[in-house]
Amino acid sequence: MSLRLYDFQLDENGYKVRLALGALGLAHETVAVDMVPGDEQARPPLIDLNPLGSLPILVDDGLVLREAEAILAYLARRYDAAGTWLPQEPAAFGQTLMWLAFATRDLHAATLARRAALFDHPGDAQALEAQARAAFRAMEDHMTLRGLLGFAWFAGPAATVADLALFPAFALARDFGIDHEAYPALRRWSRRVRGLPGFRTMPGIPDYH
Repeated sequence: MSLRLYDFQLDENGYKVRLALGALGLAHETVAVDMVPGDEQARPPLIDLNPLGSLPILVDDGLVLREAEAILAYLARRYDAAGTWLPQEPAAFGQTLMWLAFATRDLHAATLARRAALFDHPGDAQALEAQARAAFRAMEDHMTLRGLLGFAWFAGPAATVADLALFPAFALARDFGIDHEAYPALRRWSRRVRGLPGFRTMPGIPDYH
């Protein structure tokens, strides 16, 4: 096995992959990329690996993958022999993919809002914050209902890659001014994520007491 992750330490999409690597206990090499301010991922040689000029990038024995959610699904299918992180059971599998899509689409506003706040990335901060709040409210409502039904995770009876994909946007939301007190179900879920074996933190990730 030869896993190499091209990553920027403060990028939440890279953090999703680091969470998965930790949860799966996978040894890997990390290549630090100067995304901010250097935009190194948009120049050779990295642009040759990913012509979209984005991070993270994962290389596994010659296979090159981009997009954090796709990488999470690949790692789970490739290296989780138990099949829990990407469930085989149809309902849990479908819900996992549903929330992976949510992380890519609906939570993108939270990513952009954080980049605007931390890195002076262009964007309408007020509109992005409103969109992020709407996404967090959908997550909060879902986990409130899941709790009433006796479930602790977003999809299925155990943690899946959906939880790893959703966690960074919420956990880092205070970087752009959204407090967590209004989301008690997500706070409880975040404590559980922090308790997963192999959990890794990053700057800006709070403790949940």
